Amino acid sequence: MFRLPLFPLNTVLFPMTPVRLHIFEERYRLMIGRCIENQEPFGVVALRQGSEVDGLGAQADPYAIGCSARITEHQRLYDGRMNIVALGHQRFRILQLDRSQPYLQGIVEPLPIDTDPTPEVIAASNRLRPWLERYFRLLVRAENVEVDAQNLPANPIELGFLSASILRVSLSEKQKLLASDTMLELVRKLIPYYRKEATLLELMLAPERVREEGPFSLN
Repeated sequence: MFRLPLFPLNTVLFPMTPVRLHIFEERYRLMIGRCIENQEPFGVVALRQGSEVDGLGAQADPYAIGCSARITEHQRLYDGRMNIVALGHQRFRILQLDRSQPYLQGIVEPLPIDTDPTPEVIAASNRLRPWLERYFRLLVRAENVEVDAQNLPANPIELGFLSASILRVSLSEKQKLLASDTMLELVRKLIPYYRKEATLLELMLAPERVREEGPFSLN
């Protein structure tokens, strides 16, 4: 067990994925300043209810499982605000909340997830990858965004965390993904999500072809 400063956000952070934050509140300037000075991580926790601004308020209710983050870049602005980039490191479980500081802290225990690319994880990742690539290609057409579907991580573990991070689902659903017991479970959960998202984008982009060819399978 160890004490970890917590940053309550309306987002879910996954290991190996970046988060970019603009730090403007005094309490979080203090917290992040200490993390930078001591080269220590902080924890990102999603809020069940309450806002990011009201992270320490009586209504704030963070989920028990979060992800630690290590600051990789920081920029101090003239008025004390900061821009930082942090990289998700390791999951943790909150055992107890500590409000003795201006910012929230937690007594936490590590909650590591296996990052060994076993044959089963590799096989599941190979099933996920084409759906993710297909989703990105369709997203470029649907929203006119620039995405390089051919430049996805080769490492199946990185691919799994990235896929979970960018998935467009509710906060509660994304939190369930973070709480997966194993990497294999996480990747297997992601496959039907992306299969559904890609299929829905195809329906949106080509309704005439769908009417002509009839319904098609999600398999």
